[in-house]
Parts: sequence; structure tokens; C-alpha cells
Amino acid sequence: MNRLGDLVRTRLVAAILVASGVGVVTAGLVSLPDAVAAPTPSPSGQVAVASPSPARATPSIRPSPSASPAATPLASASPAATPSASASPSPSFPPGRVATRVAIPALDIDLPIIRQGRDQYPLCNVAMFIQELGQPGQGRATYLYAHAREGMFLPLLTQSEVRNGAGMIGMVAQVWTSDEQVFLYEITEVRRHATDLDDAQGADHEQLWLQTSEGPRGTVPKLQVVAEPLSNSPADDPADAHPSPRPVACG
Repeated sequence: MNRLGDLVRTRLVAAILVASGVGVVTAGLVSLPDAVAAPTPSPSGQVAVASPSPARATPSIRPSPSASPAATPLASASPAATPSASASPSPSFPPGRVATRVAIPALDIDLPIIRQGRDQYPLCNVAMFIQELGQPGQGRATYLYAHAREGMFLPLLTQSEVRNGAGMIGMVAQVWTSDEQVFLYEITEVRRHATDLDDAQGADHEQLWLQTSEGPRGTVPKLQVVAEPLSNSPADDPADAHPSPRPVACG
């Protein structure tokens, strides 16, 4: 691995590790306290997935890949990897499009999305996106993260602890973009105790990934919720795509 590839990987890992109260990785790991208590992990990590049958209302549960706390957390994703041809951006993808708002009506989640500043703690009252991955409509994984706190992504964590999140399967997530489009995604998978970004990094089609903490003070593993695309269209009201973020430093 050349030094440039190592540097790019390190920057991506830093961006993920800060997500949802993990902390900032620069000269070292700086923990950022979160406002949730660490849940009791299940004996073996579980993933709730949509049933392969047409009856999606009955999700199945399968074990996730082993997620040892000793594993290098979220370190295997490398933006230097060459995506497959099907993951290439659409020729019609508008320059500068970014996600601006995410909502899951069934969970009362509705957050503005902002870009995380360099060397900045993940802020409260907003979600953020991983800049090195995709944006809606780009044919790649869009990866959003927020703290597991009231008014943020706490409902994802709470739901994940009930039957490994099976109740979230089939819920619709909405993502608005800066060019006043709205993208709909259906939740198909809930991954508890995740320690890497391999599948998000290697996604060969449009997906939405949501991440939040499973415990306080920068703990790893993380919770990941995966959703598949349903449709996209112009926003009913252009103002819906331009919320007024009011981020605050998390205390």
C-alpha cells in the first residue's frame, strides 16, 4: 500500500470514527461523550434483513459477521478502491448536489444535513455525510451519521434493541438534496455491532446508510441501517430541501 493510499484511508477512518459520538482521530482518539447509556450487546451480533419473499412485512433475522471490539474499527474502507462500473455517477448527476435533509416519518426523525468541518466534532441537532462516499442519485452509497440523542438518531438505536431492529424493515426514509429533489429509500437491513464500512464502500448501486452510536464516549461498534432506493422526484415544496440547520456543540 503506498503512502498516498494510507493517507486517504486514514482521513476516511477519521471521518467515520468521529461519527455519532465516536471522537476525532488526529494525533489520537478524543472521546466525545454521548447522551445514551451503552446497551447490553447481544451474545452474537444480529442483522435484521428484509425477507427475500414478496411479503416484506415478515422480516427474517440472520447473524451478522463477527464484530469483535478488538477489531480495527471501521478501518477497512479505502476510498482509493476502484468502484465497479455500475457504481459510476450518472452522466446526468448535477455537479454540487449534496444531501440537505433526512427524515424517517415512522420514527419522528427529521434532521438537516450539513458537511462536517475539518477537525470538527460531530455536532448536535444535525446529521452529517461522509464526503468520500456518494450523494443521492450518484449510484453509490450515501452515508449519513448523527448522535444517538433525543431529536436525532436515538430512535434508530432504540428500535435496533427490539428484535434486532426487525420493526424498522420496510420503513421509508426520505432524503432531500440541494437541487430540490427528494429521494425515497426503503429500510432493508439493520446491522448491529458493525465495525467496518466494507459494504458501504463497495456498494455497486444506489443505497442509503445511516449510522449512530451504540454506546457512550466514542465506543465502537456502531449501528448501521441500510436502505434501498424506491424513487426520486422534485420536492413538492422547494423549501423542504433547504432547512435551516442550527447545529450546536454537543455537551
